[in-house]
Amino acid sequence: MFPLCFDRSPSRAGAGGQAAPCAARLPAVGFLAAGGPKGKNRGRTGKREVGDGAGCRGRGRGAREPSDVVRREANLTRFLEWLQRERGLAFGDYDALWRWSVSRLEEFWECVWRFYDVRASKPYRRVLSGREMPGARWFEGAELNYAEHVFRDRPADGVALLFESELSPLTRITWGALRERVAAVANWLRGVGVGPGDRVVSYLPNIPETVVAFLATASLGAVWSSCSPDFGTRSVIDRFRQIEPKVLLAVDGYRYGGRDFVRLGEVREIRRALPTLEAAVLVPYLGAGAPGEGFVPWDEVVRTGGDLAFEPVPFEHPLWVVYSSGTTGLPKALVHSHGGILLEFLKFLGLHLDLRPGDRFFWFSTTGWIMWNILQGGLLLGASAVLFDGNPGHPSLDTLWGLAERTETTFFGAGAAYLTACLRAGLAPGDAHDLGALRAVGSTGSPLPADGFRWVYERVKPDVLLGSVSGGTDVATAFLGCCPLLPVRAGELQCRCLGVKAEAYDEAGHPVVDEVGELVITEPMPSMPIHLWNDPEGARYRESYFETYPGVWRHGDWVRITPRGSAVIVGRSDSTLKRMGVRMGTSEFYAAVESLPEVADSLIVGIDTPDGGYLMLLFVVPEGGRPLDAALEEKIRETIRTTLSPRHLPDRILAIAQVPRTLNGKKLEVPVKKVLMGFPLEKAVNLDSMSNPDAIAYFVDLARTLRGADA
Repeated sequence: MFPLCFDRSPSRAGAGGQAAPCAARLPAVGFLAAGGPKGKNRGRTGKREVGDGAGCRGRGRGAREPSDVVRREANLTRFLEWLQRERGLAFGDYDALWRWSVSRLEEFWECVWRFYDVRASKPYRRVLSGREMPGARWFEGAELNYAEHVFRDRPADGVALLFESELSPLTRITWGALRERVAAVANWLRGVGVGPGDRVVSYLPNIPETVVAFLATASLGAVWSSCSPDFGTRSVIDRFRQIEPKVLLAVDGYRYGGRDFVRLGEVREIRRALPTLEAAVLVPYLGAGAPGEGFVPWDEVVRTGGDLAFEPVPFEHPLWVVYSSGTTGLPKALVHSHGGILLEFLKFLGLHLDLRPGDRFFWFSTTGWIMWNILQGGLLLGASAVLFDGNPGHPSLDTLWGLAERTETTFFGAGAAYLTACLRAGLAPGDAHDLGALRAVGSTGSPLPADGFRWVYERVKPDVLLGSVSGGTDVATAFLGCCPLLPVRAGELQCRCLGVKAEAYDEAGHPVVDEVGELVITEPMPSMPIHLWNDPEGARYRESYFETYPGVWRHGDWVRITPRGSAVIVGRSDSTLKRMGVRMGTSEFYAAVESLPEVADSLIVGIDTPDGGYLMLLFVVPEGGRPLDAALEEKIRETIRTTLSPRHLPDRILAIAQVPRTLNGKKLEVPVKKVLMGFPLEKAVNLDSMSNPDAIAYFVDLARTLRGADA
């Protein structure tokens, strides 16, 4: 089966334009006035009636306009009304709002602070101390706590978490119960000596205990870091050993795809490899037995009791450490701050994803992907987090849609690979399930092809906001994303996010519009890493993001910013194909080739040859194990020729058993390219970062063949 973002079996390796200087003082919030076409909601309705005119409505050529109801009720509408009332600011359209937000950074982020009533035990002296990158400092002087804002004004009997897994039926945890458990774990951690700045690491799946442990850690001002238990031990040790943790929380095992994976041996190995540990806790999720001496049972920890207190910390105090993909070398340990993540989540989840109190927020993720952190961010808006642990394709691809019905999910998020797999399988969740509560569908991880957009509107629900977003672990958010007040167009990301000065740079470092360019961020963001761990001089930080364009963040994607301000991600810039001077993004190949029912998956790379030529190789995984015969190869070529252009035709098409992918489901385009160019395997790819390390062997053999042909 086509990979569904993650293979949760354990890793076998290692056991445009210038910004306006200010907003116009206009008499009305102009771009709220125009409503989309009205009509009766064609989606199924459930307990939470959507009603006439709700959601998005179709409007020619695939564009879907938000309805009057959405415009009226969106958080962004309330923010615009607040800006007009409190600051005398009004904007004619989203582009004017965005330009103000990136040209008047200090004013914009202070408005987000005020609008969401951020609480600080000490006030800030200034919003931003200069705009240099790296090095910009935000809200100096302020002291606050991320976890305090999670629990602020929450009803004790309201639902905070909904959880289901292959080991557990659907359960609900109230805000009151969550607060009690967080208090108990925080007091236990304090009792074993954990304080501000100490590191607490987690080897836990996406279960309520993980949320509890994270919030308890944050409440103390300690620093959280997490790896999913499907990670190989080498991957975990390479990450955790960098940050010298004081406490480890681990699980005995998990169930994935109906199969149990006992992790006690891995837990013991990880513990032995972390000499700074002073305590270790075991969560008996699988019921696989005790790991041996020195582990405290989770039940003992949560019996500690006591009240929940929040340690005030500086705005830029570390909240968590997350890690880069680590396709080569040790993963980068990225440090994000309490205040930066708090403000960014309020802005992104509140104004762009439109989360509100009472929402049910789901995003399929493991604890090793930044989307897990973002999922927890929904709690800041008063939304309930819907947690799922297991294989999204077990017993069928319909599993997550059934969960959405049972939990009355209002925002359903998943990787683009999952949504396209549902499309290819012919699923029609809107017919099979009552999705009346569903208001939005989110997609990330890779570009969602236009067919994926159409499938969501035709087979899931016709009136949802489909938010395709693109950002990164590096900033724990999206640079490019969705907006409830803008039309949705198939294959496009609706907008550049507020406060994010995203541009497409040409090869000379100039911003371009309607041309493919390098995705860059030219102004600082609060959620950019405050530093990388063990990088005291900032050398690795600068090398990673600011080396190509000094003072400008280069993200590593090719993007096209359209004249209307939407965006199209073309692919990774370092994997972009360039034949005869023409840049070609890999995602457009995948959209064309994988539209064929005979092709389950694909990978394309281009390499320079010793004779100055350029070799473009397309690798395909035939559906159902069928052979790549002449008829199928010609069908693939004709599809590329007609969908893209004759210039896009690959030099060779080769059949493979599987596409190499990271643990987070991303195609390993650049490492495969390096292998084929003759890089030693250990310098081309970190096998511990792969979900299917065996898949790379084919390319090692092919590289030998290519070198032999060149000799």
